[in-house]
Amino acid sequence: MNMENEMIEFDIGLGGGGAGSGDDDAMDSEQHHVIDEEMADSSPTGGGGGAIYIPEGDPDLEPYEGMEFESEEAAKAFYNSYGRRVGFSTRVSSSRRSRKDGAIIQRSFVCAKEGFRNLNEKRTKDREIKRPRIITRCGCKASLSVKIQEPSGKWVVSGLVKEHNHELVPPDEVHRLRSHRQISGPAKTLIDTLQAAGMGPRRIMSALIKEYGGASKVGFTEVDCRNYIRNNRQRSFEGEIQLLLDYLRQMHADNSSFFYAVQGDEDQYTGNVFWADPKARMNYTYFGDTVTFDTTYRSNRYRLPFAPFIGVNHHGQPVLFGCAFLLNESEASFVWLFKTWLMAMSGRPPVSITTDHDTVIGSAIMQVFPETRHRFCKWHIFKKCQEKLSHVFLTHPNFEADFHKCVNLTDSIEEFESCWLSLVEKFDLRDHEWLQTIYSARRQWVPVYLRDTFFAEMSITQRSDSMNSYFDGYVNASTNLNQFFKLYEKALESRNEKEVKADYDTMNTSPVLKTPSPMEKQASELYTRKLFARFQEELVGTLTFMASKVEDDGEVTTYQVAKFGEDHKAYYVKFNVLEMRATCSCQMFEFSGLLCRHVLAIFRVTNVLTLPSHYILKRWTRNAKSYIILEERGGSGVVSSYLESHTVRFNTLRHEAFKFVEEGAESIDSYNVAIVALKQAAKRVAVATKNEGKTAMTNGRVRENVTNGGSQANNSVGNHPRSVSGQLSEDDMDRKIQDLTHEVDCANRKCEVYRANLLSVLRDIEDHKQQLSVKVQNIKLSMKDGL
Repeated sequence: MNMENEMIEFDIGLGGGGAGSGDDDAMDSEQHHVIDEEMADSSPTGGGGGAIYIPEGDPDLEPYEGMEFESEEAAKAFYNSYGRRVGFSTRVSSSRRSRKDGAIIQRSFVCAKEGFRNLNEKRTKDREIKRPRIITRCGCKASLSVKIQEPSGKWVVSGLVKEHNHELVPPDEVHRLRSHRQISGPAKTLIDTLQAAGMGPRRIMSALIKEYGGASKVGFTEVDCRNYIRNNRQRSFEGEIQLLLDYLRQMHADNSSFFYAVQGDEDQYTGNVFWADPKARMNYTYFGDTVTFDTTYRSNRYRLPFAPFIGVNHHGQPVLFGCAFLLNESEASFVWLFKTWLMAMSGRPPVSITTDHDTVIGSAIMQVFPETRHRFCKWHIFKKCQEKLSHVFLTHPNFEADFHKCVNLTDSIEEFESCWLSLVEKFDLRDHEWLQTIYSARRQWVPVYLRDTFFAEMSITQRSDSMNSYFDGYVNASTNLNQFFKLYEKALESRNEKEVKADYDTMNTSPVLKTPSPMEKQASELYTRKLFARFQEELVGTLTFMASKVEDDGEVTTYQVAKFGEDHKAYYVKFNVLEMRATCSCQMFEFSGLLCRHVLAIFRVTNVLTLPSHYILKRWTRNAKSYIILEERGGSGVVSSYLESHTVRFNTLRHEAFKFVEEGAESIDSYNVAIVALKQAAKRVAVATKNEGKTAMTNGRVRENVTNGGSQANNSVGNHPRSVSGQLSEDDMDRKIQDLTHEVDCANRKCEVYRANLLSVLRDIEDHKQQLSVKVQNIKLSMKDGL
């Protein structure tokens, strides 16, 4: 056979199905060019806005061999219009080009179900593709081929197959077929307007359906609307990205501590951007124990893909740790972003991080922060719940309250599991796919699983300010990059002013104390105003609680703490009196850094008068941003130090005495021995107390006066004979050891006084410095207002 005159059937990469047939006489002047695309230009968002070519004005015209068209595009539009009328989607299959000038001289249009899926479709490097597409092709042979006629230049139908091997789509569903989904020019304008007003794709589609009189008349789906908004946002941002890069370069030039990084080449930007100003980096050194990665833009469909890193300062206010613009949301991009952020924060990972519920972000965090506790934002899940379970919310008004109670108000893992099982049974949601998904991830968002980790939140049921975007009220769905910089700087200035005001209030106002407790006074002098108010709430709450001992193993005593008459809802506090450490089943201190009312109730009944130093987190104190590392001892001044020392001694003695009493009461013999021992001990304690009151300091040495029959006793050889060798007798040695011991004790007391005074001076200096800082900021603000 002569190859120049042979009709060649060529594979279009779909595992079967040809391009149709054509005349063989022109093959010597043609070459093949294979393409595979939907009939409507490239996507529902492109093309000519949905214009349809109808030859001779007849909408019911059937295709036939020999039919002529003015152009290839007219043939394409006709076949797509025919497909819409009949009920199938179309696509361009193949073409032939002239070997002389490369011009297309033949086209084939086919049913979208032509061919078969290639079994060797793309895979990722190391694993199967995550979301495989639905198989839609079934080898349908329906097609229409056109070729150009010389010299008229018209396109003539040279091949036609009208039969399909599958069911056709009814008229009321044909608008969902891909080649018939096109966003017209007016629809694009309306989408842009509604999106600028802050509406999301779902609400926009509802408005369009109402505007056009039905979903079938809109001409595209919600997925197409989402894709259009995303692509439009990306095109807009890519066009303005140079503004951002210029801004970041200028900020770095003004201050070398300003950090920024670009994924990819700055000159040909293809990736993401991150930056952190010097204040953000400094804030992280003070408050970087917990972080929220805020991706609000994803759920609100912001025009700008803007994601800040946010923390909580010592006033409970949101504080910035850096910002990112994200065009690419792949796992590799998040890994780059988190590594870059960590590098900007001196390589110190946080204790905990909170993000949206997203498996890609979760995987990136596992790679970059393997030791950091990762939490999904509970409030994002609640919001998603309203969407995924809207039918349940409508038919069962009590569901929301029951769901909230199950998640927020259960006190143990066992209680939550039981409550969840009852919830899904009650509302028949055992097989609900999304609910099963979030249940599988419960250890990353349900509070009872997270209370052992610090998240800087004062309440498990209330939403923390840090979970709201730092830029709420400034950056919104309609913000573009040209507006962003001014709004960004205004937000920074506003947040800084709020922190200055909180500093001023802390330094220059005194809270009203509600109890005579030294602990409350101590806390009022240590904590910021907001944190003290929260602590005071817990301290006053102890007055309604009763405590009873349930176990004592010799080192740790376990107490049951409950409100009067509510023993069914008790908390359990384990208290080690020797180490002054307590843990509560509610785990509030571990979660928030403040002691709960249950532990404070135990402190009250065991005579712990001041907060032990290890329960005062520096990040919640007024000196949180101080460079001076003070070893807090439960309060300022000598009195607080004395109270804590006295409390330790009191509790230690009582603990040992209880053990002594329990053992001494076992039998009559042990009782008699115990009574004698107690009397002897009482006499020795009385002598020690009496001597303690007569100890005086002279040039750093101790001179002890011991009365003996009303006269001063002299330490002479006659009274205390030495041995012949000149060595001290046992009595002299005991007295000497006693003297030296008293010297050491007194020296320690003196050092303690000096140390306490020094800490007091350092605190005063730090307070004065912060007061001056507040005054300087106020002067700056007043000067700015004056200008």
